[in-house]
Amino acid sequence: MSDLIVLTFDTEEEAGNVREAIHREQKQDLVSLDDSAVVVRDKHGKIHVKNELDRGVKIGAVGGGVLGLLIAGIFFPFAGILIGVLGGMGVGALANLGVQKKFVKEVSDKLEPGTSAIFLIVRHANAAAVVAALKPYKGEIYQSTLDTEDEETLRRVLKDRTE
Repeated sequence: MSDLIVLTFDTEEEAGNVREAIHREQKQDLVSLDDSAVVVRDKHGKIHVKNELDRGVKIGAVGGGVLGLLIAGIFFPFAGILIGVLGGMGVGALANLGVQKKFVKEVSDKLEPGTSAIFLIVRHANAAAVVAALKPYKGEIYQSTLDTEDEETLRRVLKDRTE
């Protein structure tokens, strides 16, 4: 089961910096995400969303591509792959593994100008690695599905910023 974690920050850059820190942990297989999105409300109040392709769409695209190749491989290999990938992406998007756009909009509307938020859907993570990755950042938990103990640890880490 995946956990949803939404963190907010007092600067425009902080959520993007946290995403990069989590991405480094992903490369070392210490964190596995189903989806993530960074939302920034610039100082003029304009919303910017950087959403990564969610896991369901990726899985659907690969599976659909393989299926398309098998079905049309002999007669129309390129068209078969293309149709399979597009169909698989659609099926993957319907699997709803990612961050819901409606929820992103709700949180975005509540951000003050010059602030940011990050949405993470975490499949599994090494807790010590996440704590170490987040220590340099100061933020607040907006919402989470973590158990009480893990959420309290995360609150403490985000409050007690280390430079």
